[in-house]
Amino acid sequence: MLYIIQNDPEVPPGNIIEHLTVPHVVCHPYQSGHLPQLADISALIVLGGAMGANDEQSHPFLAELKKLIRRVVETGVPYLGICLGGQLLAAALGAVVVSRRWEEVGTLDVLLTAEGNRDPLFSGIRQEFRTFQWHHDSFDIPDRGILLASSAACPNQAFRVGTSAWGLQFHPEVTEVIIRGWCAWEHSTAVATEAIVAAFSREADAYRATARHLVQNFLAAAHSSN
Repeated sequence: MLYIIQNDPEVPPGNIIEHLTVPHVVCHPYQSGHLPQLADISALIVLGGAMGANDEQSHPFLAELKKLIRRVVETGVPYLGICLGGQLLAAALGAVVVSRRWEEVGTLDVLLTAEGNRDPLFSGIRQEFRTFQWHHDSFDIPDRGILLASSAACPNQAFRVGTSAWGLQFHPEVTEVIIRGWCAWEHSTAVATEAIVAAFSREADAYRATARHLVQNFLAAAHSSN
């Protein structure tokens, strides 16, 4: 079964759901503390959240989630981490996640590395593509990890560990409703809501196409591993 971990009530799967072609379950550990059993997981997607990857004291489920992620990688179960999900992957594998470094908000370009151009997750995606960013923290690349993408402000935008575990810093899943909710979190973004949404709307079709490619490519990787 494909499991999706939603870490925050305001950071849902968004448009990922519309691109899924396999049965899936969305878990909400921030409510229940419940995480799926490793034996039940055929693939795992971990979403973002307003918390940090190292905030186990205020969000105790994160410690167990990092243990699960480590086991998922060790056993070769396909993994896709988005923003916090990518940071949790890095942290679970011993890399540093830093707060208030390389921060980005809004519509920004990301450039695939040479390895990213060859990576199956990014098949069908142009070398330079538009993304929606919303992060104050950022990850270092774990040992044995391969850098796949960078941006002008954030050099570590995507990486892969092994053959089937990926971490992303950008948000392919967002919709206008999600973005408006995030804008309300801070005064600086609340006053810029309409500008942020307008920039997103101009690129919405490209965002959706990128999300579709990423999800379909991830599902293909999951299928080939099972």
